[in-house]
Amino acid sequence: MARLNRAEQQARNRARVLAAAGDEFAEHGFRDAKVDRIADRAELTRGAVYSNFPGKRALYFSVLAETAERAAPPPRTGPGTTAATALGALARAWVSRFPLSDSDESLRAAAGLTPEVLSDEPTRRAFAQLMRLDAVLLGLSLEALEPPAEPGGRRVRVAETVLTTLYGAGQTAAAAPGFVDPFNVVRACERLADLNPDDVWPLPHVAHIPPATPVDEGWAPPEGFDAVRRRTVSLADDGVVAVLGLHRLEAVEEALRAAPGDAAVTAVVVTADPAELAPLARLAVADLCGCLRQAFPEEAWPRLRVVFDDAGAIAAAAGVASVEDTTEAAVRVAGGRVVARSDDRGAGHAVGSFARARGGDRSRR
Repeated sequence: MARLNRAEQQARNRARVLAAAGDEFAEHGFRDAKVDRIADRAELTRGAVYSNFPGKRALYFSVLAETAERAAPPPRTGPGTTAATALGALARAWVSRFPLSDSDESLRAAAGLTPEVLSDEPTRRAFAQLMRLDAVLLGLSLEALEPPAEPGGRRVRVAETVLTTLYGAGQTAAAAPGFVDPFNVVRACERLADLNPDDVWPLPHVAHIPPATPVDEGWAPPEGFDAVRRRTVSLADDGVVAVLGLHRLEAVEEALRAAPGDAAVTAVVVTADPAELAPLARLAVADLCGCLRQAFPEEAWPRLRVVFDDAGAIAAAAGVASVEDTTEAAVRVAGGRVVARSDDRGAGHAVGSFARARGGDRSRR
């Protein structure tokens, strides 16, 4: 058998640690899990565990993210064809993950998530922004399936209400197994399709957003992996690439609403703490999109692409040398080149609405 090189050995050890940690968290929960026992389960040293993960919480978030990304929802009869039937299918996929009893191992594994999200302000703030991103993704699918009748209308507030219902039901099911009736949750989400909140996209305060800077620069980013569709994508397509820290994810909607409808819009998600917060971000998107891909027909999947850039390679290609959780920058790509850029607050709107001087694409705004 050929000897593994260093990178292959590291990948193998990481996989062994994740598998062992998954068993440990399922058996003992996050609070009572022990790194020493995880090392023993993986047949590695404690130092080998810490060489792959800086702490138990980073390992915990990574286990939950890997589990969510691998999970294949049970087959259904087909995706929804209306907002109501799609939301019902989404809710059915979501509640299928609820614990069936207080002895369910999935309950012990996931029970530590909320306390850890609440344990410090940066993590709580990041999770709040991830929920806003999820609401935009779900809202876009609802809009694609049943476009709003009013100009500028959107369905993000309906999506927020659906996510509030599903997350709330999940927390209650974890705290009181057997109390939540999944069928009632499904019916409630179906009826939320008829919710008609006053939801029109507010035009940003353009006077306070510096215009994008016209440029003519080469553009050779690495490929990215779209977490929405679970496939590798090229970032060379004409459109907008917005580099956003975890505390600025809500700004992606400015790029989406400003860019032409046929332009590719990619949110490149970065963080100053990739060991802990990047897996939390992967978990939040995977939890929603795993259900969304099952519930909505592919033509209604959100046009937004979400790419996690843990190493900052895509951000560097876009001219962002150092990333923070407050990073907000964007570039406009056309013909394989960067034609405009901005690193100010409102960068997505400035770049999305940029029109090339000679016959270029035109903003919808």
